[in-house]
Parts: sequence; C-alpha cells; structure tokens
Amino acid sequence: MNTPARQVPRLETILLLALGVALVVVLPLLHAAGLLSSFTLGVWGKYLCYAMLALSVDLLWGHTGLLSLGQALFFTLGGYLHGMYLMRMIGELGQYRKPIPDFLVFLGWERLPAFWEPFASFPFAVAMVFLIPGLVAFGFGYLAFRSRVKGVYFSILTQALTYAASIMFFRNNLLLGGNNGFTDFKFILGHRLDDPTTTRALYLASAVALFLAVAFCRWLRGTKFGLVQHAIRDGENRVLFSGYAAVHFKLFVFVVAALIAAVGGALYTPQVGIINPGEMQPEKSLEAVVWVALGGRGTLLGPVLGAVSVNALKSWATRAYPDLWLILLGGIFVLAVLFLPGGLVSLPARLRALFSRRPPS
Repeated sequence: MNTPARQVPRLETILLLALGVALVVVLPLLHAAGLLSSFTLGVWGKYLCYAMLALSVDLLWGHTGLLSLGQALFFTLGGYLHGMYLMRMIGELGQYRKPIPDFLVFLGWERLPAFWEPFASFPFAVAMVFLIPGLVAFGFGYLAFRSRVKGVYFSILTQALTYAASIMFFRNNLLLGGNNGFTDFKFILGHRLDDPTTTRALYLASAVALFLAVAFCRWLRGTKFGLVQHAIRDGENRVLFSGYAAVHFKLFVFVVAALIAAVGGALYTPQVGIINPGEMQPEKSLEAVVWVALGGRGTLLGPVLGAVSVNALKSWATRAYPDLWLILLGGIFVLAVLFLPGGLVSLPARLRALFSRRPPS
C-alpha cells in the first residue's frame, strides 16, 4: 500500500511559507497603512474561512478517502453558535441587558429562550463552537463507521444529514432565526464590527487559525497516524487485515475535520455579517469539493489555493455574469478533472516536465 512521504516536499513548504507571510503580514500592513480598504480585507478574510472548509474536506477526501458532502453543516454550526453570541451584544460598549428589546424585536420573540442565556458569555460561545459540532460529528461518525458505511453511500448519507438538519432545525422556527438566520451584528468583545481595527483583528484571527490548521495537518500526515490514514485511503481492507481498527482512525479524522470547518464558520460570521441556512445547502459542500479538486487533492497548499481562487473568481463572475456562474463552476470542475488531475499545485511540476522535454534550440 502507498505511504506518504515523511517530509513535506520542499517546494510546497516554500510556497506555504510565502503564502503565510503574504496573508498574515503583508495584507494587514497594507490595511493599516491605508493602502487596502476594510471591505477588501474583509473579503479576503471570508476567503480564508472558506479555505478552512476546503481543508476539512481535503483532510477527509484527499488523505483518508472519505468524500464527505456534509462539511458545510459543521461550518454553518460554528457560524450559528458564534452568531448567537453576536446577537446578544448590544449597547455602545457591547454591554448585556435583560431583556434585550432590539434583539427580540428583530427575531420576532416576546422573551429570550432559556438556552440563549449562556451565549452572553464569549468563552461559553467559543466552547460551544468546538463542543456541539464535535459531538454531532462523533455521533454521526460512530454510527456510520461502525455500520461500515463507505464510498458513495457515505457521501450520500452526509449530504442527507446536512439537508435534514437544514430543514428540521434551521429553516423551521425553532428559535434559530428561521430562513433569515442571524444578522445585524454590531459588536464583538465590546468593539464595533465596523471599526477598521476590528476588521483587521478578525482577518488576522482567520489567517492564523487557517495556518494553525495547516500546520496540524502537516504534522499529522508525518506521524504513524498519518501513514495509517493514507493506508485507509489506498486500501482499507488491507489495513483491517493488518490489525488496525480503521473505525477509530476514521472517526478521529472525521471529528477533527468537523472542528476545522466549525472554526472557519465561527470566524466567517462576524466578517460577513450574516449566517443563515443557505450556508449549509448541499451545493455549498459540493463547491468545497470543487475547491479541493481544483487546488490539488491530498495536499496542504491545494485546498487553500482552490478556495481562494474559486471564490475570487466567483466574486467577479457574479457581478459580471451572474447567470453563468454555476455553468462556470461546473466547467472548472470538469476541466480540472480531465486536464489537471493534480490541481493547481501540480502546475510547477508539469511545466518543468514540459520544458525538459523540449529539444534544445
């Protein structure tokens, strides 16, 4: 069975470091100097949150062979749990009041539901961002993997889970904002969300969270766990015959991927200013698969490049050709599968091979 290299390829490491410097240092400095608008920086922060969603898809699909079409559920769960805290914030300094008239009027309630009370605490909301998606992923993964659900059946089941959750818990009026979700956020930790400093801090938090997730995945794939993880992808039956409990490995990876997606969703909500059930539509998970396929499945840099490039293209296409975006997205996926199976990260090697075959002039 195939095994991953113990060390990350040198070119990938260099590109990751260069990208990290550009995103974590250069863009915030340009914003602080007034050379980059808060709107543009916020858009890039959204791209980085989507990159975390793509990384969670690739951790399952590219490294473990599990094509999950439900990662948008965990992304949206993280966004909703943080959004509940943001909806509780009111007042010039972000102080809390009981009751909260503007908040209740906005959602059409007469009183605050009991389970909303603890979300006035930021640490509690952060803990829930990890706990709730982690428990959902653990419960679903335990049942699915113990039942030996895999392949296309696993993909269909994860998509069904996302669709069912969207209808049963978020679109219905179960005290989570219904179809409109949450919006009209004003403060976070006592700071105005429209303040340039807050915008820069949220962007930096997204960039740091993304590269911490990348660093964790880099470390994981170089361990014995990473070897077994790739072995499951390449031949699960041989892993079972070797005496490894593949169920436990897959369950751990599924929970970790859910947590990465949830953190991305939690950082996405204050930067975009809205979270609603539309973020967990099946097509959102399918879009994330396209990001990974275009960037390069089974790599660290690929999901980041794919998410940023496709969403940047989407921002332009939905303004210039709004009716053609889905056609463009489908075309990108087909072209990537047919002519660039290794994704964008394989371009340097392909170009190097192309030029090495050219006869000397």
